[in-house]
Amino acid sequence: MQIKRIIPNSLTCANLLCGSVAVFMATQEQYLWAFALILAGGLFDFFDGASARWLKVPSPLGVQLDSLADDITFGLAPAMVLFCYLKPIIGWWALIALLIAAFSALRLAKFNIDERQTTSFIGLATPPNAIFWASLVCWLNSIALPTWAPWLLLVGSLLSCYLLVSEIPFFSFKSAGQEKKHIIIFLIGNCFILGTCATMAISNKQIAIAALAGAICVLWYVICNTFTLISAKK
Repeated sequence: MQIKRIIPNSLTCANLLCGSVAVFMATQEQYLWAFALILAGGLFDFFDGASARWLKVPSPLGVQLDSLADDITFGLAPAMVLFCYLKPIIGWWALIALLIAAFSALRLAKFNIDERQTTSFIGLATPPNAIFWASLVCWLNSIALPTWAPWLLLVGSLLSCYLLVSEIPFFSFKSAGQEKKHIIIFLIGNCFILGTCATMAISNKQIAIAALAGAICVLWYVICNTFTLISAKK
């Protein structure tokens, strides 16, 4: 019984370690590794909750530990990726990017006490936000940017901070009803995006293009969610 209780928390700690190493990789400008570690953290995050349910060993400690790990992996890590990328370009203005970590913590704390978020989300979840920024920076680091682009990224980071704590509903894979149709459309679109980016990455011999699929999939998620909201109002 004791071993069963250790498994979910061990997976959560693995998530936290992935996030911690991702932060280090960001400081070394190894953005592809940081992105890969954030994805790995996401897998551990999925399986820690799933294992707690399967083994029937949920615990208050696990809930709190999960939020702490998520803020490292999906809050601080993407914030550091964006900060370390922008710092050599625009100087200390890049510190604005670290707001992603603070707003991610606020979003996770709200999630823990919000009973409305059992089958869907209120506000953008932290994993897609983290994937978006880490994926985007991987690609941007491989191209030359116009002088105005870094400032647009800072504006985008503030927008993502707003989405994290907003009251905008976002569907999840637990959603039902009309949202099921949009989930299927979302998954089909993801297959197309991943296939296209993988093909382009192979043909151009540039893995950064494959990484960009993460950011595009998150944008596609937001678009599908927008159509879900519009359909719900009709």
